[in-house]
Formats: sequence, structure tokens, C-alpha cells
Amino acid sequence: MESIYKNLTTDELAKHLGQFLVSSWSYSAVSTFSRNQKAYEMQSVYGYRSKSSATTIAGNAYHEALQQYFNLFKAKEALPELVDLETIAYNYIEETDPRNWKLQKTTPSVEECITQASATVSKLLQNFLKDISVYVDEIDEVLDVEHYGKGIFVTINGVDIPLPLYYKVDLVVKLKSGKIVIIDHKSKQSYTPDDAVKLTNGKQAITYIKGYEAEKGIKVDEVWFIENKFSQNRDKSPQLIKFPLDMTSEDERRYYEVLLYEGLRSLVHAVNDPDYVYIMNDSDNLVDLAEMYEFWTKTLLLDVEDFTGIDPTKTELIKQRLKKIKDTGIKTINPTVIKQFRQNAAEFIQYDYSNKDMTQEEKIEHVLRRFGTIVKVAKIFNGYSSNTYLLQIDAGTKINSIQSHKLDLANALDVSTVRISKELTVYEGKSYLAVELSKKRERDLNFTKKDLVDMKIPIGRDNFEQIVHWDLNNHSTPHALVCGATGSGKSVELKSIIEFSKLAGVKHIIILDPKFEFCRMGLKGVKIYSEILDIETALENLVIEMNERVKAGSEEKTLIIFDEFADAQSQGRKGKELDIMEMVEVGQQKMKTMFGETMVPKMKLQKVGSKNTLEENLRILLQKGRSVGFRIVAATQRASVKVITGDAKANFPVQICFRVPKEIDSKVVLDEGGAESLAGGGDGLIRSPEYPELVRFQAYYKP
Repeated sequence: MESIYKNLTTDELAKHLGQFLVSSWSYSAVSTFSRNQKAYEMQSVYGYRSKSSATTIAGNAYHEALQQYFNLFKAKEALPELVDLETIAYNYIEETDPRNWKLQKTTPSVEECITQASATVSKLLQNFLKDISVYVDEIDEVLDVEHYGKGIFVTINGVDIPLPLYYKVDLVVKLKSGKIVIIDHKSKQSYTPDDAVKLTNGKQAITYIKGYEAEKGIKVDEVWFIENKFSQNRDKSPQLIKFPLDMTSEDERRYYEVLLYEGLRSLVHAVNDPDYVYIMNDSDNLVDLAEMYEFWTKTLLLDVEDFTGIDPTKTELIKQRLKKIKDTGIKTINPTVIKQFRQNAAEFIQYDYSNKDMTQEEKIEHVLRRFGTIVKVAKIFNGYSSNTYLLQIDAGTKINSIQSHKLDLANALDVSTVRISKELTVYEGKSYLAVELSKKRERDLNFTKKDLVDMKIPIGRDNFEQIVHWDLNNHSTPHALVCGATGSGKSVELKSIIEFSKLAGVKHIIILDPKFEFCRMGLKGVKIYSEILDIETALENLVIEMNERVKAGSEEKTLIIFDEFADAQSQGRKGKELDIMEMVEVGQQKMKTMFGETMVPKMKLQKVGSKNTLEENLRILLQKGRSVGFRIVAATQRASVKVITGDAKANFPVQICFRVPKEIDSKVVLDEGGAESLAGGGDGLIRSPEYPELVRFQAYYKP
């Protein structure tokens, strides 16, 4: 049966969904609502993301590894071994935002959470490969892996549900018997009791089926729940157990639909009533009770703008709801009592510092004290894209012990990561350890002529408001490497370098722009080459000019900006394309003429030499051009060792890195991590012989 809501136009659908506090439903949403309405309101209406335990993260990492396994299985390619699967899972765990870890008594630090999650997922993957026959013995073909169904209108128990279904199935296969089966991977500490399987899994199974069949038009025969218990079975029995549900019987399907519809109907009614009162279940052991009470007090005290997870299309509805909640609450409860209650609730959230009424500096001191390190935040500097906290450290304290807890600091400070300098920072004659926290930039560092002194090209300002520069007259810093992902501020930085260089009196500025980005910037007095053949020719001519300068003893400054040089190198001519071919005499041959036979030269097209590759010409300019005034800035988005080799980096004493996707990218450019945690929009790190350590700075903005 097709839902009546399936044929709504875009405008009709927007108007229809505008009546509800949420825009979709899922099985987990119905399950949460049935168990604890207040938890559903917190998570689905207000978009709260609860922290996850080490066990939960391990389960997510297990799913990540199995996704790769079955994608290869589907493609009939070589299947990964245990080490390959563990690497996928460990990467997932390592890349989990520190703010998402739920610290508990057994795992009071992020590092301990990571250790436990890694050990747990390793057991799960060992079990999976050992008992893989539970999966593959009957599979003929894999149809879908980690399939997401979004916005599917379905009919449950004969009723068209007015909200679209969002669902995810781990695996859909065709068996050798011809049956179509949905498979759900589950990691467990203990198996689901046999007598509870139908009740606990049946509603989830029918949700998958209704969504998948409505979307794909394929009838599903069975749903398997394969549970992997990470604690070892004492009787040495298999760790993987399959709980199959036969869905071929219409009576069986109808039974599960009735069970699902009961909770779903109540959910739809609640989200269609902005005045609905969501009941809190104090006995719910799947939600942090203190967190839930803390959320409840926020709805009594805060405005809609303070809830960052709300669906923007629902802001007005929830704003009206909050006003009524606060008006009602304040009439019956004194606001002072509400605030006191919030503080008391937060005290029960033992390890979640984001709920504590503490300043950032107090959290830094408190977290490190808990791990036995006594520090004092002596100075705070509010930068453009980050804040710097200077820590005064007791004598004898090992700096490495603080470095090892940076994830715990990030968790407590509610940021994705923190950067802790490897060297001590000297400020006003005293040594401190600098801790940097990224933040949303509240002001721009605008381009200004007054920051230019001689040939010292301003790159930006650090959090101490000191100008960070690149000195074109310093022979130890002739060339600069600039790296950064899209949106990181790399192109704006290059533009400001060009403008400062013009002001400094650099008359010859050349831009090699294979992506045609600078063509649109309207730069005056600058030569721009974008076609790959033009770029190659320009570099050839620059090498010729360099050799002429060497002979003449000239040192006139020439700035070359080579944007996306890696792309140009890959596009440049190679091999036989660089051969120089000429007609040459290879002997004599007879030719008949009206006067008789005569000997004439025999000509043949032959290779007489070869041109340098684009990469070779760039290397020559980098190595020899520095002494005759050439200054080169090479920029790229790709921070890989194939692009930025050790030899290439040796030619760039100045290394500038804006935000990059991963820590390994930062290490390729700067030899240490940190750039992966930058805020973007000109927030950068620079390594230069002119500075004793890596410096964080904000780049200039020039419209």
C-alpha cells in the first residue's frame, strides 16, 4: 500500500511538516520515546548528542570495519584480514571527537576510553572472523551495505504515518535459497534472552522491512540479528549467534506492526502538539539521569538560540514552546531554585565538565590536578581564531604528562581538540607552557599597510598581537611552502602576500595558477599563467633569466606564486613529450636531375635533446634562484608525502600550514600535528628559521 503523503509536492511537504516539532521518525526514536519521553525530547527535538561510552564507540568501530569487509565481499575482491579490520576500527576510535567520549569511574580519561574501546573492538573482530560462517555460508549475493533510507513515507498497521521514516540497515543479502534477508550487526556484553527476541527485535525488524520495501520495491523474507558477544563464553561455544525472524507470514508482520504502531502513534501525537508534556522516566538506565535533569532545567532558563542542535526549520515552533514552558515554570518554581537545582544536577555528572559552572581556566587546572599535575593558568590571551592559556608549572613536573592528557582537556573544555606547545613560551621574562583552544572567529585581521617593514612580508599576527613575517631579504628563508584544505584561508593568504610584496617594492610578480583561481581576483601589475603549456614555458624562461642574472650579478627581487603546484606537476609533459626533434643530416643519397645524377643530403627527424620537466625547472629555480633574487611560494591542498617529499621540503625553509583534514597531513608539512585542529578561515601555523618554535597566527584578510 502506497502512503498518501508520498505524492506531496515540495511546497505541500514543507507546509505539512511545519506542523510537527520534528521532521522524521526512526525505530530508535520510537524506542526512546516509549522508554523515556524526556530523553526523546532532549535528543530528537532539541538535538542533544549524548556522550558515548567506550563500549558504544567500540560497537560503532566494529560496524565501520564490517562495512569495509562486506563492501569488498560484494565487489568480489580480496577480503581484509584481522590486521586490516583492526586498522579501520582503530582509526575510527582515534578520530572520535574527544567531546563524544563518556567518562566513567572505570574509564575516567579519554586515553583510558580509547584503550578499552580498542581492546573491545579487537575481541569483536576476532570473533567475527572466527565465526564468519554464521554470515557467509548461506549468502549468494550482497545487495546493500550500510544502506541509509531517508524520507520514506510508509504505512504501519494500515495507517499512513504523517512523518517520513529514516532508517539504516547494515546488510541486505540474497541467500542461495533465493530469500532476501536484512542483517543487523549487534555487539553485546550478554546475549538477548530467547524469549525476548521477538518483542525486542520484532519492532526493529518490521521498521527495516517497511522502509526497505517501500524504497526498493523488493520483498524481504527474513531479518537476522547477529549478536557478537565480546566477553568470552565459558563453554567455548561460538561468540556469534544468529537470531532469525521469518517475515514471510502476513500474520507475523501484522503482529509486529501492531507492536510498533502503539509507540509510534503516541510519538506522532506528541510532536504534533507544541504544548505536549514529555514525561521523565527516572528508572531509565540507558540515559544519564543527571544529564536529563540538567537538560530539563535548561528548557526552563534558556532561549532557543542557546540550543545548538535544533533543526533550523523548527526554531519558531520550539521558541513558542520554550516560552510557554518558562512562563509556566517560573509561575510555579522560583528561578533561583531552578538554577540551584541545575547546579545540583550537574554535580552528579561526575566527569562531564561541559555541564560544570566553571571557567575554562578552572577546568584546565582541575582536569590536570585530577591526573596529578598541578598547574596555574597565569595568563589568557584572546586571539582571533583561538585563545592561548599560559600555564605556570610546578618545578619537577614532566611536560609530557600534560601532553598525554590533551584529549581529556578537550573533552572537559568542550572543544574538538587542544594544541599544547612542545617548547616553553617565554613571556615577560618567564617560561610558561602554552595551551591553545580553537574558537569561532569573532573579528577579522584586516590588511593594513602599516604592518609592513622593509622586505619583511607580514604573514599574520599571533595571539600576543605580534606580527609574524617572512623576510625576503633573509637568505635563510628564501622560499615558502603553503598548505591548506578548501576554506582554510590559503588563497586569501597568498593574495595578502602578493599585495604586501607590491607595497614592499617587488616589481616582478608572477603567478602560476593551473586552477584559474587568481584570474578572477583582479590583481594588477601581476603576470598570471594558467594553461599548463604556458606555465611550463614561463618556468623555462625563468630558468634562462636566472642564468643571465648569475652572469650579470643581478639580485633583483622576483616573487613567484605557484598555486596547486602538485596538480601542475601531474599535468605537465613527461617522457617523449619533452623530446626536442629536428631534421638532421644522416648521410648522402643519389637524386636524378635533368643534368644527371647528383648526391644530396639525406635528412631524418631525430631527437637532438630533451627539455626539462616542469618539476625539474622548479627545482632549479628553488636551489639556484635564491642567490639572484627569486623568491618562491609553492601552495597545495594535498599534503601527501608523494607531493611534499623530503627533498622538496628541504627547499622550503618557511612552512605554513592552514587547516588540513588529518594529523598525518600536518606532520607531512610541519613535522608535527596541530594543523588538523585549526579553526579555518586563516587560522594557521608557521615554521621558520626566524622563530624558535612553531607559531600559531591569524592571516590577514583583504577583500
